[in-house]
Order: sequence, then structure tokens, then C-alpha cells
Amino acid sequence: MTVREALRTGAAALEASRVPDARLDAEYLLADLLRTDRLRLLADADTPLTAAQAETYRALLARRAAREPLQYILGTQPFMGHLLAVSPAALIPRADTEILCEEALAALRPLCQAGPGVRALDLCTGSGALAIALKAACPSAAVTATDLSDDALRLARDNAFQLGVDVSFVQGDLFAPLAGERFALIVSNPPYIPRPELPTLQAEVLFEPRMALDGGEDGLDFYRRIAREAPAHLVRGGQLMLEIGSPQAGDVCALLSENGLTRLRVVRDLAGLDRVVVGVLEGPSI
Repeated sequence: MTVREALRTGAAALEASRVPDARLDAEYLLADLLRTDRLRLLADADTPLTAAQAETYRALLARRAAREPLQYILGTQPFMGHLLAVSPAALIPRADTEILCEEALAALRPLCQAGPGVRALDLCTGSGALAIALKAACPSAAVTATDLSDDALRLARDNAFQLGVDVSFVQGDLFAPLAGERFALIVSNPPYIPRPELPTLQAEVLFEPRMALDGGEDGLDFYRRIAREAPAHLVRGGQLMLEIGSPQAGDVCALLSENGLTRLRVVRDLAGLDRVVVGVLEGPSI
């Protein structure tokens, strides 16, 4: 079996299982197996596979045909230019969250330029994607990240170590392990899927940890808690930035307003959907 033949049969198998982007996924799986990139793979389409390679490729295709996320099979996912390890311990970083990260960096960079030691916090860090990207872009910032899951924190710590960034990871439920601590910037991509919608999600998403998805009956449980507790952990003039599901902007803005945050604004993603809500704790400039 040649590379060309393997890709043809692989794509057909994934299409039969209704896998989105079947041909592309077949290419990624085979390129990863052969330790090459997709362009080189396609250029070497007449290269034969060994029997062992063909058997392993079939096993990888079977996993993807069962709708296991491609990222979990490959073990990596890019985020903000960094290649992160991923596993079922944490949500797979998504391009939508890069919108939140870019907003956070736009706020954090000027603060870091004004002086070292600016403190930033990432709640529900998961794989560590946000915290790592903030620290990598602003090395003088002191970045802390929390998560309730020990398994997610192990993954996040490994990612930070592999990428050579120094983030303080703390296990605990949102702000619980941070009594008395205040930050110039707090970011979070919390669970926000309404519980009744969980069974209707794409098959791949159901492989991801439920605790990273389940936002309670209306999807707003974590926003209520964060909005209520964040003011005690922000310096005056500090900003809170939250990723949201696109229909949730009005509700989340209302929650922030009820808890004393002002200068509220909503940031849209590349598809024009509401994606990030930003609020400020009023007071003198940081």
C-alpha cells in the first residue's frame, strides 16, 4: 500500500463515519505516523508503507472513525503560536479562545511595559493555554492559573515546562485558593454549555471532560460565581475578561454590572459572533 492508496482508503473510511474534514484528518494522521508534514506526505505519495505502518494507520483511523478528536489522537494542538500537549484531562484549546487571549494581551502588554510584577490570573486553566500564552508574551508579568482538576493541572504544568515559561499553577475551585490576592487582569474560559444541551453536542466534544463543559442548567453558573467573587480579587482599574457562548453576552454583562464592574464591552470573533465580555473594577489607574 502506498501513501496515496492509504490516504484514499483512509478518507473513505472517515467519510463513511461522517467525520468532518475526512480527507484532511486522514492526511494529518498519516503524516504524524510517518513523522513528516502534510506537504511532504503528498509529495511522496508513491512511497510504500510497511506492513506495521499500515496496521498502525488503520488503528488510528478506527479511533477517528469513532469520533475521538483528532487532537487527542495526535496529542497536540497549536494555540497562539505554541504547540501544546492535549489529553482528555482538559478541553482542547480552540481558535475562539485566541480572541480572549488577544484582548488580554492588549491590556497586559502596556502594564508590563510600565513596570515588572504585574499580576494576571487564569481561572479554569485546563491545558494552561491562556496562562502560558500570556506569560510567554509578557515575561515580566506574574501569571497564576487555577483549576479544580489535578489531571488538568499536571497537563498544564507539563506544557509550561516544555515551553519554558514560569506560571504558578494552583489547584482549587475558582478563587478558593487565592484568599487575599489581587490581580490587574483576570481571564477565564469557564464551562458555559447549558446542561440540557450537552447530549446534543458534536460527537467529538463528548470526548472532552464534562466538568470543562457543563455550565449548569442555563450555562451561567460559573459566570455568576466569577462575577460575584472577582471584585475582591481585582486591583482598582483591573479588568475581568470572560469567554462566552455567543447568546450569553447580555446575561453575562448584566451579572458583571450587578457586581460593580463597569465599562462593559463585548468583543466579537472572526465569524461576527459575541465571544468575549470585558469589565473593569473602577478606581484609579493601575
